Amino acid sequence: MCGIWALFGSDECLSVQCTSAMKIAHRGPDAFRFENVNGFINCCFGFHRLAIVDHLYGMQPLRIKKFPFLWLCYNGEIYNHHTLQKEFGFDHQTKVDGEILLHLYDRFGIQKMASLLDGVFAFILLDTANKKIFLGRDTYGVRPLFRLLADDGFLAVCSEAKGLTDLTHAVSTPANIVPFPPGHFEVFDLKPNGKVRSLQMERFHCCTTEPAHAIHDLVESLPTGFDEETVKGNIRALFENAVRKRLMASRRIGCLLSGGLDSSLVAATLVKLAKEEKLQYPIQTFSIGAEDSPDIIAARKVSTHIGSEHHEVNFTAEEGIQAVDEVIFHLETYDITTIRASVGMYLVSKYIREKSDSVVIFSGEGADELTQGYIYFHKAPTPKAAAEDSIRLMKELYLFDVLRADRTTAAHGLELRVPFLDHRFTAYYLSLPEDMRTPKHGVEKHLLRDSFKDLNLIPDEILWRRKEAFSDGITSVKKSWYLSLQEHLESMVNDDQMEKAHRTYPHNPPRTKEAYYFRQVFEKHYPGRAEWLSHYWMPRWTNATDPSARTLAIYKPDKEQ
Repeated sequence: MCGIWALFGSDECLSVQCTSAMKIAHRGPDAFRFENVNGFINCCFGFHRLAIVDHLYGMQPLRIKKFPFLWLCYNGEIYNHHTLQKEFGFDHQTKVDGEILLHLYDRFGIQKMASLLDGVFAFILLDTANKKIFLGRDTYGVRPLFRLLADDGFLAVCSEAKGLTDLTHAVSTPANIVPFPPGHFEVFDLKPNGKVRSLQMERFHCCTTEPAHAIHDLVESLPTGFDEETVKGNIRALFENAVRKRLMASRRIGCLLSGGLDSSLVAATLVKLAKEEKLQYPIQTFSIGAEDSPDIIAARKVSTHIGSEHHEVNFTAEEGIQAVDEVIFHLETYDITTIRASVGMYLVSKYIREKSDSVVIFSGEGADELTQGYIYFHKAPTPKAAAEDSIRLMKELYLFDVLRADRTTAAHGLELRVPFLDHRFTAYYLSLPEDMRTPKHGVEKHLLRDSFKDLNLIPDEILWRRKEAFSDGITSVKKSWYLSLQEHLESMVNDDQMEKAHRTYPHNPPRTKEAYYFRQVFEKHYPGRAEWLSHYWMPRWTNATDPSARTLAIYKPDKEQ
């Protein structure tokens, strides 16, 4: 996990522009570099490093003797770099996983290079020999990337939008800052004055298609057919493979553990594989909540069962409310459910950074979208509608849950790993018959739960634990964090402001005092940037005006079951 930043064709003094790169310094606390591009005026790279692989040669922009004309700045992990190196006989100069991009690009070109990468990544690749720039981002946008392209060909790229908001450039129409689309690459012509022209934007992978790198994977071929036992066996094999490949790290590995199904499966599989791989330390797990919260109690049961070194982080509603401003600054969004769920994750990440030596953090993001885990899927009119909505959620992850997971951990210099978003695992799950993937017997994610039944991997009561709204799960049984927040914000926004909300904020007007307050804080940090969020996250097939599961008639929190 690092912070990348680059400018091409800046008319302003680069030493002034470079101060913008310091806004993402939290992403790479270990080292920092600015580098101008030889022979191209007004072009430079900025890089903040979090050292995970190859401490000696991992600094960027990455350049090697074999390809002196290639410059690479990337943020991510390429899990199959050793496999591809052996497969194609590449002679590597470093142990950096990202070096594989240079060899693949040189031999196969940008399209095949991007499609062969098994991992999470955002990259800026400069080819000075052919005067081309390439940008690319992984299938689900697990690693963030934003770009600004002005009418005159000035291009600026950054891991977070905040690194681009204060750039100065003399153009008649201000340029928009937009998130780079996941699963795509873009090609630019680079002119002698450093300006660029976009030539091509193309998708290299979609979540429903088996990835091109599957033929080079450790789990080579799977039994075919859709009978239940075959499918469940394949789900287990691919999930375990997804966790195993993510053990690539020279820094200590830990895991977020809410006590829900997804994080419990990740933590239990991680502990099991860490023993098999003979890691030299116990896996640390981390949970957050009030002392009597359902999540804390459930996580405690799981950690005892799997034998992890467990840490509990207690937090009060007051601490959560105080953190909201910082959280919105890091998130760069005003989406309601994203902010609510980010507060706990931000505070637990802060604890991990300050009180432990774990840096690589596993988490359960993506499972709800993939396996139809949200409570509202019980209301889906047909299995086909549910399957289509699952794919929509997967494609929008970079706006919501993946954005939350990246920014709250990156704010504290941690690196996130999300095995449920493994390319092969997701493509296989989404290829299953639609009616296999729906909730069954009143239980969401039934197929996933059933696949791990009778293995004693996690306690049965956790394997079949109903989904808990995150805001309920982390706070006291006496009062939800959601309710504490509502009460606090009642006094922060008045009725007059609410009446004029649609005029004050015409794009995505807030409909509650909570949403209004979040929007105010967002506009304070990022005035006029409301377009970064296309729409609020909301449940489907219900007349919900609030994204929380607790507002749905079919929802029952732990304490009421």
